[in-house]
Amino acid sequence: MSWSIGLGFLALAIWLYLLLGHGGFWLARERDQSPTTLVRWPAVTAVVPARNEADVIGRSISSLLRQDYPGTFRIVLVDDGSDDGTADRALTEAGDGAGRLDVLRGSPLPAGWTGKVWAQHQGVGHALAADDKPDYLLLTDADIGHGPDNLRALVAQAENHGLSLVSSMVELSCRGWAERFLIPAFVFFFQMLYPFAWVADSKRAVAAAAGGCMLVRREALERIGGMASIRSEIIDDCALARRLKPQGAIRLGLTRRAKSLRPYEGLREIGRMVSRSAYAQLDYSPLLLVGTVAGMAITYLAPALLALFGHGLAQAAGLATWLLMAIAFQPMLRFYRVSPLWGLALPAIALAYTIFTVQSALAVWRGQGGQWKGRAQARMRES
Repeated sequence: MSWSIGLGFLALAIWLYLLLGHGGFWLARERDQSPTTLVRWPAVTAVVPARNEADVIGRSISSLLRQDYPGTFRIVLVDDGSDDGTADRALTEAGDGAGRLDVLRGSPLPAGWTGKVWAQHQGVGHALAADDKPDYLLLTDADIGHGPDNLRALVAQAENHGLSLVSSMVELSCRGWAERFLIPAFVFFFQMLYPFAWVADSKRAVAAAAGGCMLVRREALERIGGMASIRSEIIDDCALARRLKPQGAIRLGLTRRAKSLRPYEGLREIGRMVSRSAYAQLDYSPLLLVGTVAGMAITYLAPALLALFGHGLAQAAGLATWLLMAIAFQPMLRFYRVSPLWGLALPAIALAYTIFTVQSALAVWRGQGGQWKGRAQARMRES
């Protein structure tokens, strides 16, 4: 049928554009850089928001205290109302390094703020209240483990290139079958939304960061009004990147120097992680939601269906498109050290992410969107 041929060639055209004209996102070339020697190593303070993170906080804080960093480095842990002994565990694990660790008991969440950003705001305020203000702030999550040279690599890159923000997409857990099914695609789709080469291009408006590991130049953060400038953002990392890019160049790359310490236990947990911010990514727009579902169907599902059940030119176009998307997925699969055969599963993976996106919208409409540590934080924009 003519419509199936048209659909097949539309999907093929989309993938040819994605591979050839969309910033080379699929090549996964943008990586963190090895640390270089600096004449002066600027002072850095890490700010770690934590809410009920007792199972991982010891390893996270210990990895920060083990940084092989020649300059002044301090850590501020903001305990955001934990009831599982998070702060005590951090102090215990810090041991002899406790002198470089400040633990703040977070104050109640005010209206109009998301929990993580409010905790970061308090930590940044504490760091900047010191007589010797840090030159940089390392905004990192409580479930991230840092290799000993990670901070040196971040600072060297920021100093050598005059960056206002340098962020690393940390290596996520990818061991169980559900993680192998969904996690490489999570990063793949993120790079498709925000091609890392375009993020670094000062001539393009595209801006993004990965909240697990962000090194921010203090002066740039102060010029935008600090963390208060993104107080209500669910996707806080990308919102911060958008604010900072006009202040100076930004970079985002993949890294193995920082890793997530917490595995995902099954499809449902990964789905909750994706659904927390998926509808916010669409600006809470029902029209964009419909467009996204249609776009995912045309781009990912239609080629597989045509390849399996189509005929003639439609089937050929479907097969070619399915092959192209499997090829595009290979660099990310190699980064995560999983079988290249997962490339053929990309249509099914995309279907799962489409379902997660619809679930995200349903949660917001029920007043339960943006769930984070027991808080429903999503708020639809007023028209």
